[in-house]
Amino acid sequence: MKPRRLDDTGRFWSPGIRTGVEPGSEFHRVEYFGPVLGILTAATLDEAIDLQNATDFGLTAGLHTLDPSELETWLERVEAGNLYVNRGITGAIVRRQPFGGWKRSAVGAGGKAGGPNYLVHLGSWAPSPVTPTSTGAVSAPVSRLIAAAHDGAGSSGALAAIAAADEAAWSASFGRSIDVSQVGLERNVFRYRPVPVTVRLAEGGSPVELLRVLAAGLRAGAPLTVSSAIGLSAGVRAALGSASVTQASDADFLASASRGELTTSRVRLVGPAEARGQLAIALGGDPSVAVFAAPVTPSPRLELLPFLREQAVTVTAHRFGNPDAWSEGVL
Repeated sequence: MKPRRLDDTGRFWSPGIRTGVEPGSEFHRVEYFGPVLGILTAATLDEAIDLQNATDFGLTAGLHTLDPSELETWLERVEAGNLYVNRGITGAIVRRQPFGGWKRSAVGAGGKAGGPNYLVHLGSWAPSPVTPTSTGAVSAPVSRLIAAAHDGAGSSGALAAIAAADEAAWSASFGRSIDVSQVGLERNVFRYRPVPVTVRLAEGGSPVELLRVLAAGLRAGAPLTVSSAIGLSAGVRAALGSASVTQASDADFLASASRGELTTSRVRLVGPAEARGQLAIALGGDPSVAVFAAPVTPSPRLELLPFLREQAVTVTAHRFGNPDAWSEGVL
């Protein structure tokens, strides 16, 4: 069904439906804001998710199902900031469904409008001193990093205290799926998902600050690519597990960035203020790369967020007005 022109200006058209859209075609991959719905078909849920994720955008996504296993598969794989199950995928409400996308549907830090972190990235922050205190248990990768810091350069006592604060914040909010609205017949769950990040220690940057940033990345479970202007100890490299670790001068790192060779869409930069400007120039203002270059702090919220993407999941929790808890075992 083709759209019809409804006025003389050419700005008002009837909605249309386009069938037979081919995977990988322009209409599949380009984000059109005209009133046209393109339809692709898939033989399986996994194939449908592949098609859904094959675009450079990821604002909203939807699924209709009453099968918990299908929901679990979709929630694990879909790449979008706002997810809707068994309902329409428009009309996000502040606080209930904080709004913001993934990939090229977001620019910069990606804090969702109407969410708990939106104001965090609109200000500037300075670190305050940390007094080492008694600490609690931390995740195994972070524990190994603390041990490596103790064996080499760095204050392992301060790092242990900071890591314990990260762990407490993870247990309280960042590692949980939380429905703050509690409207009953609709579940509105806010959660965090790890995102690949390049951590760069520039020339003149602090190795101690690098360890603090790495502790946050490990706690978040983010896939890490580490580039350092100085050599890292064998213990630190071992604590980073499968992370890619390289040593490179600023000139070499910036040249690589200018050639488009960064493998992640986020960079956590540790170093002097001028390093941020140099990286911005090397990237040519590329909006698809978010650079976090603020001073390193002990704050769990400030240091965990670069390694996490926010996601809002809305699930209709009734059938014809009758409460239905089918999704609670999944999310």
